[in-house]
Amino acid sequence: MSIYDQIGGRDAVAAAVDLFYDKVLADDVLAPYFTGTDMRRQKAHMRAFLAAAIGGPAIYAGRDMGAAHRGLGVTDEAFDHVVDHLVATLTELSVPQGIIGEIGAKLLPLRDVVVQRPSVVAA
Repeated sequence: MSIYDQIGGRDAVAAAVDLFYDKVLADDVLAPYFTGTDMRRQKAHMRAFLAAAIGGPAIYAGRDMGAAHRGLGVTDEAFDHVVDHLVATLTELSVPQGIIGEIGAKLLPLRDVVVQRPSVVAA
């Protein structure tokens, strides 16, 4: 059984995304990243992405994560806040810790794609 099915499928993913963005938009570090963002569209992309990432039937048709975050200046601190809010959201929704760990294992490798690090210029 996929993680998607274990947590309750489409309805559980939708509830998680709504609660997650409530936390993100209340976070002083993260809220500025979403200024001017169509949150209805953003949530739809996140539902599709999260469902696909955890074995659901939804097909994520958005840009790849690197392209979607390029130029936003996402820091390690911001990435950590996102992870913290995701864990808090899943915990609040009574997702078992083992499944939260499995979800984290699938999403944490995105740090290297999402976080913008200064380029090192060789001398």
